[in-house]
Amino acid sequence: MLSDRQSQILDLARRQGRVQVDELSQRFEVSVQTIRKDLNDLCDGRLLSRIHGGAVVSFGAENVGYDARRLIAAGEKAAIGRAVADLVPNGASLTINIGTTTEAVATALSRHQGLMVVTNNINVATTLRPCPEIEVVIAGGTVRRSDGGIVGEAAVDFIQQFRVDFAVIGVSAIEADGTLLDYDYREVRVAQAIIANARHTILVSDATKFERTASVRIGNIREIGTFVTDHCPVEEFRQVCKAAQVRLIEVASRDRTTSITSD
Repeated sequence: MLSDRQSQILDLARRQGRVQVDELSQRFEVSVQTIRKDLNDLCDGRLLSRIHGGAVVSFGAENVGYDARRLIAAGEKAAIGRAVADLVPNGASLTINIGTTTEAVATALSRHQGLMVVTNNINVATTLRPCPEIEVVIAGGTVRRSDGGIVGEAAVDFIQQFRVDFAVIGVSAIEADGTLLDYDYREVRVAQAIIANARHTILVSDATKFERTASVRIGNIREIGTFVTDHCPVEEFRQVCKAAQVRLIEVASRDRTTSITSD
């Protein structure tokens, strides 16, 4: 049984994607120790998962709601988007898949010139459609109501018609050994086609993806050329990147500094 405060915390987490200890302490006018106990109880019940300074909706067999995912690490995603935009020259062709971080990349690319962007993400297409110097090509297939992603075999066939300079992909979870995971097999098939038909693949993900789990395997970090994240918290994964010569770029969202830790 949840207390009234714990129920409110859970509802808030589901609406926002994440909750912070200090903010909850002020909101409910109780000590941080009390809030930590509430969060521990909710995490013990597998309703939330702890992160540094707070908690997020528990990541199990299903993904978090798309609107909530937009709020999780929003500042970090924006910084990742800007870093990726710096890697993509004017006049390039690229494919962008489904995800809130890939949407941040699209926003950061909006002032580029001469781009051709192929996407199975309605939100990316909507973001870039008004840009006069960017040609947007959108896949056909089944539109997933939850997030505007276009999935299915028709989308896979469409992607396979192109050979682009860059692929920008997001994933739902990352394991320490380099395994990249997602929830929807149909989405994974499209992501695999995107990787296979790009000259250089850029993986974009914030650090919370290391805390998550999902059931469908996309591939491994060894198949990626560049990984852009706010921070890589797992040393084993960092070593996998180094051994596979994956360029790891960590972007500090607060001061927008970028460090390249492997080439």
